[in-house]
Amino acid sequence: MRIVAYTAGVTPDVLLVIFAALLGLLVGSFSNVLIWRLPRGESIAFPPSHCPNCDHRLGVTDLVPVLSWLSLGGKCRYCRAPIKARYPVVELLTGLGYGVIAALFPPLVVGWGALGLMVLFTILLVGSAIDLDTYTIPDELTLPGTALGILFGFLNGRAGAEGLPDLAGAVQGALLGAGLVVAINQFGSWVLRRFRERSFPESPIGYQQISLALLAGAWLGPWWGLGAALLSAAVNGAARRAVRVPELLTLGGLLVSVVLGSAGYGPGMILMVQGALAAAGATSLVAGVYWWLKYRGRSADEGADEGADEPADASAMGFGDVKLAAVIGAFLGWERLLLTLVVAVFAGALFGVAQLAMKRENRVKFGPFLAVGALVAMIWGAQIIQGYRDGLGL
Repeated sequence: MRIVAYTAGVTPDVLLVIFAALLGLLVGSFSNVLIWRLPRGESIAFPPSHCPNCDHRLGVTDLVPVLSWLSLGGKCRYCRAPIKARYPVVELLTGLGYGVIAALFPPLVVGWGALGLMVLFTILLVGSAIDLDTYTIPDELTLPGTALGILFGFLNGRAGAEGLPDLAGAVQGALLGAGLVVAINQFGSWVLRRFRERSFPESPIGYQQISLALLAGAWLGPWWGLGAALLSAAVNGAARRAVRVPELLTLGGLLVSVVLGSAGYGPGMILMVQGALAAAGATSLVAGVYWWLKYRGRSADEGADEGADEPADASAMGFGDVKLAAVIGAFLGWERLLLTLVVAVFAGALFGVAQLAMKRENRVKFGPFLAVGALVAMIWGAQIIQGYRDGLGL
């Protein structure tokens, strides 16, 4: 009788939180597969799970999240090689993350948006773990992740619950996310190169086309800006070489354009900035897809070797961060994306100061800080944004 009474007192929301946590443990186990295989260019489906040391295929009892690691004492059943503690940690974090999301964003209220946030959590965790290991974020994670974010925007409907974006908001968030981060990269790289032109421009599409999209998008809007970038890429393809588009013209022209926009010329400063960033974001994603398809299957080490002979083209941040920002913008919308970047920059600065105080080299990439910022924006973003609006009297 007491068991029946207790069960009857459990609400559907509580059951969903428990189910989400259990689901998270299972997804966490699969996340470990992604963390190991994606940087190495391996299939995530074949061969089945096996020990990376002895290649022995793992049985069902070896794959129970957390419990298998504990029962085996953190060692392989077959060769006794140590199993990293990261495996149960990733599983526990995913289980905890999914449970918290289900509690804060009840699936019965939020609908598909709750599942979308769980997918985003997995992408952030997997991307951060890979970034910490290899200093890269695989395109196989971020580009499909951006598409999934837009899909969940469509599933969210016209008025996304809990401030989550609809389809238009997801597209806008993805473009502005990629565009804002790549614009920081473009100007930061230009400054690091002391305003010299790139020594190794990409062909047919790359940073030069992104800079062109920034300028064209400011005056013509995002889609015409993308069109100008694609036209430049077509010229490169026809010439079979990189036909230079001077950054003094594109990046310098954008700065002049913003000044003119603030003075009342053209569409206006705000619309010009939005158009420039969205055009650059769209071009970045097109370029990302192009280079992903061209070099698909290469490992992270091969990718690093590919660019090792181009030190003159200094970069302010990795291009993987650009695509990760697109993922975050697609799932959370542009307002929470801005909050993500503010938190990420602040957290990165604090970590950098701590590293300097301990006299250690700061080699952590920006991806994990973006993930931290996205989690803060996901959980507290609505309250922070509303508080900001109230402070401005909006």
